[in-house]
Amino acid sequence: MDKFLEYLSYPFVRYALIVGVLVALCSSLLGVTLVLRRFSFIGDGLSHVAFGAMAIASVMKLTNEMPVVLLITIISAVLLLRTGKNTKIKGDAAIAMISVGALAFGYMLMNLFPASNNISGDVCSTLFGSTSILTLSRWEVILSIALSVVVVSIFVCFYNKIFSITFDEAFAKATGMRVNAYNLLVAVVIAVIIVLAMNLVGSLLISALVIFPALSAMRVFKSFKEVTVFSAVLSVVCALIGMIISLMVGTPVGSTIVTIDVIAFFLCTIAGRVLA
Repeated sequence: MDKFLEYLSYPFVRYALIVGVLVALCSSLLGVTLVLRRFSFIGDGLSHVAFGAMAIASVMKLTNEMPVVLLITIISAVLLLRTGKNTKIKGDAAIAMISVGALAFGYMLMNLFPASNNISGDVCSTLFGSTSILTLSRWEVILSIALSVVVVSIFVCFYNKIFSITFDEAFAKATGMRVNAYNLLVAVVIAVIIVLAMNLVGSLLISALVIFPALSAMRVFKSFKEVTVFSAVLSVVCALIGMIISLMVGTPVGSTIVTIDVIAFFLCTIAGRVLA
């Protein structure tokens, strides 16, 4: 405990814990919707796009990469939504095409225009979030807090609309709801969450942060509201435990958090069978 309190005296540790909790909360809110609509791999695809965008920002030697990465990821989310409705390119094929292309393009750029002598370390940090959460600037923390507030506010304000398009999009459209507009809103919010989560768990592990809390909650609860609330609480708790263990033991932050999420999933699965 003394060691942990000593770590808390450092600003970068406090920044990491604040952003980590907010990212975990935001990721879990729309995770339930993505799982129920079988759009889980959208997070994976956009995370690879974010990796490519970060490589572009690194090549341009920008002091703050987040605005560029956020813009490119949002544009890709919109294009992915449009392309997924094309009868010639189905949704899963569009996601695979964009994600693999962006990942390859980003890695090629980082090799052609290295920002440092340690390319492997840079790639590892971007893909797995090994140290990036501990190097956040004050401005990045403020931006992360602002974006998190926006994401939570959108989810709360449009909860009923998101609920409708999650379970019966055809019925929602028949009642006059602007389904395409709300789908676009969800895609943009997901893009924001992906960019926020990159600093915490890295681009390859983002999907786990979005999916595991939702799947764990579904093992115990049945209603949409109960699953969403429990998913949010579980995600925040797992993120906190993972970051604390990472600080105390020295393990990679992203991998530790995802490992805790996996353990929580199995515990919830056991609890669900016992309570059934």
